[in-house]
Amino acid sequence: MTRTPDHPDADPSPATPTSLSAEEIASAVRSRALRAVDVVAEALDRIEQADPVLSAFIEVWADDALRRAGEVDARVEAGERLPLAGVPIGVKGRRGLGTAGPLLEAGCVAVGATSVPGPGTVWQTWGLGRHGPTVNPWRHDRTPGGSSAGSAVAVAAGLVPLATGNDGAGSVRIPAAWCGVVGLKVGNGRLPSSDRTGLMVPGVLTRRVGDAAAYWRVMSGNAMAAGPGAEVGSRAGAEAGAGAGSRAGAGAEAGAGAGAGAGFMSATADPPTAVWSPDLGFDSPDPDVVAVAHAAALRLGEAGALRLTRPRAPLRLHDPAPAWLALRTPGAGPTPEVHRIRAANDSRLAALFAGTRLLLTPTAPTAPHGHEGPGERYSTALTWAFNLSGHPAISIPAGFGPDGCPVGLQLVAAHGEEALLLEVAGAAEGHLGPW
Repeated sequence: MTRTPDHPDADPSPATPTSLSAEEIASAVRSRALRAVDVVAEALDRIEQADPVLSAFIEVWADDALRRAGEVDARVEAGERLPLAGVPIGVKGRRGLGTAGPLLEAGCVAVGATSVPGPGTVWQTWGLGRHGPTVNPWRHDRTPGGSSAGSAVAVAAGLVPLATGNDGAGSVRIPAAWCGVVGLKVGNGRLPSSDRTGLMVPGVLTRRVGDAAAYWRVMSGNAMAAGPGAEVGSRAGAEAGAGAGSRAGAGAEAGAGAGAGAGFMSATADPPTAVWSPDLGFDSPDPDVVAVAHAAALRLGEAGALRLTRPRAPLRLHDPAPAWLALRTPGAGPTPEVHRIRAANDSRLAALFAGTRLLLTPTAPTAPHGHEGPGERYSTALTWAFNLSGHPAISIPAGFGPDGCPVGLQLVAAHGEEALLLEVAGAAEGHLGPW
């Protein structure tokens, strides 16, 4: 996938920091081939040039970012080994710094708050930045998706290599799909979340899978270090390290390269089994979207990144919409309908993952809609089932639809299998990319 987004200065020179992955930037800053202040200054320049069109940011913290970059350089000079030294990042919304602490401790520098839906926006979310509606970098007349809209655009446009998000119904995966980047939703309970419903979990948007793996190493290592008093689910303390494929936290080496960082499959490893579902048994996604995502799944099977199998019976989940909407209704709480849908879907997903390691679907059922909104279509139709069930999921670029916009392929794994998702996504990057 080698097309270039439609944004100002979209094709930076290979020598510039914006073309480097987060891992490459960190490695260069640690070796002092680059200074964090120069990397961050260049990112701020890119934002100044491109953001009047893209409107990916609500706020840009130039002075504070340069000051913090100087502190990173001083820490490196003092011999501190920072896994993400000097990496400029966007954080989702004005409150995004609250969940970015482990990343900042690992050497990242927050350059600004990325756009989220504006006041009065209903569930059909898209971003509202400081210059107006956030536009899709591939087609400015289309939305980037929500609610991590600005984070997806900032990454897709090369303004930053990594941006944080959170995902309560698909808010990381959908904009990742529509902007042609990688979007990881971690499993529910694996990292701290203040969401009373338990549906919203942290996530990250990146251009490279290795950068998403570096995020997971830092964040999951920090969650383990926090101990039993941390605001994480019952699985987190026991499984976070094993799921990440490394017990390294913020002090771990993240610049060893994408393959080593994510624990990607060796040539001799047996490919994990995977089941394809175009609709989860209840939705009616657009045929053009299904065709692109399915073609990508077939390519991964042919390349040996995974082995497509047929389940004994097609996966047929209950539509999660009634349960999700009931949980999100203030004061409503779990109802018998919520329990019924959750129990049925949990049982069917448990049976599926007892026989296969991955579930593949299109990420979103439609192409990106215009800024007027999608009407009655739920862009979350294929994602929010896994916020209810708590499974980890990742969206990777699958190709392009007839409208010229990216299409995402969603990979879902069993509880605690973030490492598997990153492993297979890393292998996919070699066969479907470069992204």
